[in-house]
Amino acid sequence: MRANTLKRAVVAFALALPGAAIATVVAAPAAHADGCYTWQRPLSQGRSGEDVRQLQIRVAGWAAYRDIVPVDGSYGPETTAAVKRFQSAYGLRVDGIAGPRTFAKIYSLQDDDCTPKHFSYSELDNGCGKGGWSGGPLSPSATREKALRTMWKLEALRRSLGDKPLHVNSGFRSIACNRQVGGASDSQHLYGNAADLTSGSSSLCQVARTARSRGFSGIFGPGYPGHANHVHVDSRRENNSDRSSNTTTWSAPNCGVGN
Repeated sequence: MRANTLKRAVVAFALALPGAAIATVVAAPAAHADGCYTWQRPLSQGRSGEDVRQLQIRVAGWAAYRDIVPVDGSYGPETTAAVKRFQSAYGLRVDGIAGPRTFAKIYSLQDDDCTPKHFSYSELDNGCGKGGWSGGPLSPSATREKALRTMWKLEALRRSLGDKPLHVNSGFRSIACNRQVGGASDSQHLYGNAADLTSGSSSLCQVARTARSRGFSGIFGPGYPGHANHVHVDSRRENNSDRSSNTTTWSAPNCGVGN
């Protein structure tokens, strides 16, 4: 694993404590143990603000089948349902309310640069050899933010596949890189919105099928031209910066995955 082993050990200890004790541990000033973001209040349906938006980024991969979690800072029904799925996946009380235990679990999954513990910015910036998020249609900061949401969806996908490694073969590509590898002219890779995946423990079809309920609106895998050896996932439905319509497009015919 990468950094923050001590931080995760402290949070794991807190999770093992009784309810009253964990509330004290997580609510104490030292709970600002997370170098990326610290939530200051419980969140539930009807709340709004930047803290809600930060939560939505981290539960974006727990959307319903063929659905997405809007990252808009408004705690609506989709966010409530995604929090419930997150809680269920990690053995927490399932109530749709993001409180101390839910945040503690997020902290245990999160590194100080906001990335989930099993994925990194360097891994997602690997189209043609680490372009530094520049050279795409968006600013480097905007591209990097989209890549962060992609990584949290990948973390949810990984969890759903038994917490076994997923390998990113191609993430962000600059325009020049995308042209070099023969990518589509308006590829989601240009926006930090996509990843090409393989797995040493799950079949490509398992990856493609599971991705349907992890917030990915673009899925291409076995049976789709050029995707016999990997699964492409992306968030095209949420991309308002490309030239394509915001729709869901799935095609992995050999896996029974289609529109």
